[in-house]
Amino acid sequence: MYICNKIKTLALILNIETATKNCSVSISKNGIIIALKEINEGGYTHAENLHPFIKEVLKNTNLNINNIDAVAVSKGPGSYTGLRIGVSAAKGICFAIDKPLISVDTLKVLASQLYIDNGFIIPMLDARRLEVYSSIFDNQGQEIRKTEAEILNENSFKNYLNSDKVYFLGDGTEKFKSMISHPNAIFLNDKFPSANEMGILSEEKFQKNKFENVAYFEPFYLKDFVSNVSLK
Repeated sequence: MYICNKIKTLALILNIETATKNCSVSISKNGIIIALKEINEGGYTHAENLHPFIKEVLKNTNLNINNIDAVAVSKGPGSYTGLRIGVSAAKGICFAIDKPLISVDTLKVLASQLYIDNGFIIPMLDARRLEVYSSIFDNQGQEIRKTEAEILNENSFKNYLNSDKVYFLGDGTEKFKSMISHPNAIFLNDKFPSANEMGILSEEKFQKNKFENVAYFEPFYLKDFVSNVSLK
């Protein structure tokens, strides 16, 4: 594992988010986003766009890749292919410039888009059929239930809904919205994890020396990959 000998107060971190259809790259300085490039055209375009986006955010900040102090990547859960592309790119850069690798939980990145006074935040990513990846956060942004892959039904999250308002966000919300009708359920289905919310999360890990082993780090898939190709 990479260990920084000296903590920098103004870290420059390259943030990569490819866990969903949103291909997103940012550069943060001391936790503040100073450049962002992303696209979501309804399909997975990470293979074509990720490296050009990295070059663009570096150019827009008058930096070169060697100025970066660390690379942060959204670790999952999410799209198998998207995660592989993002993590492979992040690891390649870390090897090339000998800088540390930071991983950030994808659902926490998604939940960080929302600030609430009361209630719960449930980020929810589509896992196909009636299944989603989800976790649960309180109104302070603290995770109160770990990430799970779960099959939705009309009783899902019932205890939370009966106690306070619950904000569901992410591309997995549409399927759940059709199952329930509850006055405390608020759906924000147009939200995707973005590198725009990674700055504070990656900076926090950088300052605590919470780095991954670049050689052995793997995405958090949560489920085994299942191909759509039938073998005959």
